[in-house]
Amino acid sequence: MNTILIVDDEEKLRSLLSRIISLEGFEVTEAANCKTALKKFDSHTIDVVLCDVKLPDGNGVELIKEIKRKSIQTEIISLTAYGNIADGVQAIKNGAFDYITKGDDNNKIIPLLYRAIDKVNLSKRITELEKKISNKYSFDNIIGRSKNILHVIELAKKVSLTDTSVLLLGETGTGKEVFAQAIHQNSNRNSKPFVALNCSAFSKELLESELFGYKAGAFTGANSKDKKGLFEEANNGTIFLDEIGEMPIELQAKLLRVLETQELLRVGDSKTIKVNVRIIAATNKNIEEEIQKNHFRADLFYRLAAFQIHLPSLKERTSDIELLANHFSNLFAIKIKKTNITISNECISALQQYNWPGNIRELKNVIERAVILADTNILSVDNLPLEIQSSTPVNSNNLISAFSLASIEKLHIQKVLNYTNGNKTEAAKLLNIGLTTLYRKIEEYKIP
Repeated sequence: MNTILIVDDEEKLRSLLSRIISLEGFEVTEAANCKTALKKFDSHTIDVVLCDVKLPDGNGVELIKEIKRKSIQTEIISLTAYGNIADGVQAIKNGAFDYITKGDDNNKIIPLLYRAIDKVNLSKRITELEKKISNKYSFDNIIGRSKNILHVIELAKKVSLTDTSVLLLGETGTGKEVFAQAIHQNSNRNSKPFVALNCSAFSKELLESELFGYKAGAFTGANSKDKKGLFEEANNGTIFLDEIGEMPIELQAKLLRVLETQELLRVGDSKTIKVNVRIIAATNKNIEEEIQKNHFRADLFYRLAAFQIHLPSLKERTSDIELLANHFSNLFAIKIKKTNITISNECISALQQYNWPGNIRELKNVIERAVILADTNILSVDNLPLEIQSSTPVNSNNLISAFSLASIEKLHIQKVLNYTNGNKTEAAKLLNIGLTTLYRKIEEYKIP
């Protein structure tokens, strides 16, 4: 319920407004002077203030500044005396939502109040979304307690407080964009845009226009209006250039100029544009080898690599696999409305034995599939892809079952089903058995 504060030294008017506004379903509190009004903010969350201009201990127009200092989201409607429009204008300048003339505009109070409430509620939603985004991309939300990942987090925290360019290195799927977001969110640019671009997703021409924009008519297909590039969109914020090693060498000189001068040229334009952008780049390539092959400029590398962070692969932080797997299983369980999902010890062991060429991204996909396939609320080895099951070492306890004909047949059927993407008719043809037989064996072996 929204709370309205009425500030007026006329008790009868306060009571009248209080009754009218209460009938609209709002909670109402009252104050007869500036001092009492300000105290109300210590015990209430005030959404809208109806405030008289003339008060016994001060000026209602000046009170607006004090209220805004206490609560920026609170909206104030100023109640001015008849004919005193100057007070209303000054109230707006001081941050009031609007003003009305006492006596003449009584029928406007409720509609105006609803408009102010709409603005307050919108502001609250925006604040809540910003808070969620901030929490989502904070360093505290990076999952892992291994020595390797904690060291990387510490480095990223330190560099985030500066404007230094950062180069994130590591295999595909290690979370480079997650770290880029966290660095931005922990920086003094966090209220400004974070713009991400995968350099491998565009041709040279498209990449140039995406990054730097273009002048109308600069090339065939250029619209009748100038187009801002991502550097302009990210002004005063951060741009994340993923797969920077894939950037055509012809564009690297232009990027280097932006880094050195904080100026850019749109395609087809002759006038430079000033920008203030922090660059975070990422690659899974060995840039020094690319320099030797003349595929990457050494001077650009040295500018980008002012601060390098190497993200460890999942096989370098196996102690974090259980934490990550449990996080993803809970996440996907909520999505498909399953409850109390747990992962068996054997399943965790299998996950830890696997090599994870796709790193965290691959683990996330594997857990999503396992949660969908699980018939119970416990994820078992049987819910994992065949290549992960087969990576589990055979010990003396399961030696007999591992080499039994039934186990071999089960694994072979699973391989064929994986190959046909679950198409049982096609799988039965490849296995040279009847479809009914295949269904019987799937049930017998409990193949997901």
